[in-house]
Amino acid sequence: MNGRIERALPVSLWRMAGVLAAALALGLLAGGLAWWLLAATTGLLVQLLWRVYGYGLWLQSGSRRVGIDDSGIWGALYRIPVLRQRRELSRRRRLVQLLRAFRTTAAALPDATVVLDESGAILWFNAAATRLLGLSYPQDLGGHFSNLVRSPRVTRWLEGGEWSEPLMDVPAPADDALRLGLRIIPYGRSQRLLVARDMSKLMQLEQVRRDFVANVSHELRTPLTVVHGYLDLIEPDQSPELEPILMELRTQSRRMTQIVEDLLTLSRLEAQDSLPEERIPMQSVLHTLKREADALSMGRHTINLVLRTDANLNGSPKELHSAFSNLVSNAVRYTPAGGRIEISWELREGQAVFAVSDTGQGIAPSHLPRITERFYRVSSSRSRDTGGTGLGLSIVKHVLQLHQARLAIDSEVGVGSTFSCVFGAERISLATASEDAG
Repeated sequence: MNGRIERALPVSLWRMAGVLAAALALGLLAGGLAWWLLAATTGLLVQLLWRVYGYGLWLQSGSRRVGIDDSGIWGALYRIPVLRQRRELSRRRRLVQLLRAFRTTAAALPDATVVLDESGAILWFNAAATRLLGLSYPQDLGGHFSNLVRSPRVTRWLEGGEWSEPLMDVPAPADDALRLGLRIIPYGRSQRLLVARDMSKLMQLEQVRRDFVANVSHELRTPLTVVHGYLDLIEPDQSPELEPILMELRTQSRRMTQIVEDLLTLSRLEAQDSLPEERIPMQSVLHTLKREADALSMGRHTINLVLRTDANLNGSPKELHSAFSNLVSNAVRYTPAGGRIEISWELREGQAVFAVSDTGQGIAPSHLPRITERFYRVSSSRSRDTGGTGLGLSIVKHVLQLHQARLAIDSEVGVGSTFSCVFGAERISLATASEDAG
């Protein structure tokens, strides 16, 4: 019980006791004791009903002032709502101040900030959204973001619901020269915060890097071809003492040539937004991959092909075969002799999954986030000893991105690894009756 109620209750009880004592005294002195007590009780009851009526009117009016100045129970009852109203008003003022501070801070951000509801309608945006996204206040409030920012890529991204990764290299609606990076942050009850950042300088630097790598790779092609040609002309029989040196030179020359070719492939993939597509007969591709794996293994591993579906894919046959072959060859290279390798193709939860599993060394969890970076090595000698260039998984990642797919890696040190290429339902092409018959 509230402390004021506890202090006020005895005051009201003493007042009632005083009225009843006065009635008792008058009844004993004047006679008619029962009538005096009845009159006192009736008066107290009428006063109680009048106070309840007045208290109800006061509550209904919503007044912030105490209705009566009384130290008894009624004064305490009037003061309790007033104190609560004052605390609530103070809390609301603090929230309003915080909201104003947030809006002032968000308005000052150089990044465009847009608050969207569950359906994608715009609830609020800052000044930078006008400059970067072309939104107008207050006309665009309540409008759907995908209708105001007309871009098929942005629409697909918003409707896809996969917002863990930002959408990069989006031309600004207000200025095509600006390139934006979009990120969505879900919060509250089905609300979303969309942040658009000007990435023009970063994209320019990335383009300079791609051009530099492509140009250097092209320039290295010719001298490497010349060196490789001259090395092939030298017969080890003429200088037996130089045979180990010539073998090492040829090995390193071929490795450098492969690195240049992989860099050129990466540059070509990075420069493309899409690839020519056609229907890929996956059973034929998978049997080809099995033969390639057997040839590379030369009987050192047990290689199994598991086909759990006859579905096909829509995509680029050349690029996907290159990506799949890369994963298979990695499994053969990094699995010790006597190990097992499984190549599988299946439908899983409405998605198509190509997976390569091995019983190799496995990869520590600390390396998994960076393993698809170009030239990243789990160990300093791993790729060198097996003939790898350190670019294979980076090529796989870019090929899958061009097919709106993703690379999933599950690995445990000492147990093995599974590399899965996960394709969306829109990439799946079911086999025809003629294919089934064949």
